Amino acid sequence: MIQWEEGGEQLNARWHSENGIRPHQKVVLADDTLTADIAYRLACEGTAMLYRGDFQNARQLLQALVRRVDKPSKKSHRVDRLEKEKSKSSLDTFNLHRLSQSQRARILGMLLIQVNADHSISLRRAPEVAYACSEAYGKQDQPYIISLRELLGVISAHEWRKKGVPILARDDQEIRIHPHYGVFSPIRGEYIELVLKSPLPKAIQKNSIAFDIGVGTGVLSVVLAMREIKQIIATDQDDRAIACAQDNISRLGLESQIEILKTNLFPAEKAALIVCNPPWLPARPSSTLEHAVYDPESQMLKGFLDGLKEHLLPSGEGWLILSDLAEHLGLRSRDELLEWIDKAGLRVLEHRDNKPHHPKAFDKTDALHAARSKEVTSLWRLAAQ
Repeated sequence: MIQWEEGGEQLNARWHSENGIRPHQKVVLADDTLTADIAYRLACEGTAMLYRGDFQNARQLLQALVRRVDKPSKKSHRVDRLEKEKSKSSLDTFNLHRLSQSQRARILGMLLIQVNADHSISLRRAPEVAYACSEAYGKQDQPYIISLRELLGVISAHEWRKKGVPILARDDQEIRIHPHYGVFSPIRGEYIELVLKSPLPKAIQKNSIAFDIGVGTGVLSVVLAMREIKQIIATDQDDRAIACAQDNISRLGLESQIEILKTNLFPAEKAALIVCNPPWLPARPSSTLEHAVYDPESQMLKGFLDGLKEHLLPSGEGWLILSDLAEHLGLRSRDELLEWIDKAGLRVLEHRDNKPHHPKAFDKTDALHAARSKEVTSLWRLAAQ
């Protein structure tokens, strides 16, 4: 619960944070008279602001906070720190970037909105968010408070879910994947292209069965189905990912080809092809979405490699889709990856490479641009030794 004083009374409501942030201890009321400079100072001091004015004004205030966070004054210590990054190693730059992003999220998360139990908002000019919040949070039995930044993320996710992300065309028909809130959107097309074009193992001709480890939105299962693999078993442990994948599979009428199981990594059976696109960076995630990007101590990557051999049919292959960004950031070396592959009793048949096309790869203002500009996504074709 989060508490605040209003009208001479101590009030409280349920606190919700997808990032696992604890309820703020200092909460003051805010309205349309609050200036951006005062709001920024309060946020930096650790004081949260529960907004009671016009919703659109609250959005403008948040945008003003973004400008102040992203463009601090020349006297700010953050500027000095960013200047010093130029002389640091890639790993130091990454760690400073993560710290900066964490501080940014903390400050921008200090502007709060109260949502009613029916997911409506009682502020002037508030948008209709009930459907979007219901998709993200499910049914609620009492009012709750979230950061405005998180709420805008829920609204954005709802729009992505409605329109979907185009991934490929088949028979002149565009195939779209509809990501749910909290499930990473398949906006990076280079790994989809790799799975679409890599040669299938010969074992598929005899046993047309494949596994998709860590199904997410279901995008790779759909691509495998488009490649006419008859049976695909997809696994995940996250309930949102499972619901999202099932939704996409149903939309495309692929229920007879694709089965989804809630389990850790592998199902009990064996397959001719096992595909895995694990999180690429060995670091701790700080939010729900970051679980698709950050894999603490490479746990999922190592788990996939260690269990792959015993789940492959004779002449079967494992396809590991992995970016080398971690190597350019100093988080993992190529030698370490090859050593893990060898220790798992696997050999590399080949690896196919593709350069990322996402905007950050070309954004020279990005703190990690030096590493991102060198990034290559690879599909490693692995087989038992």
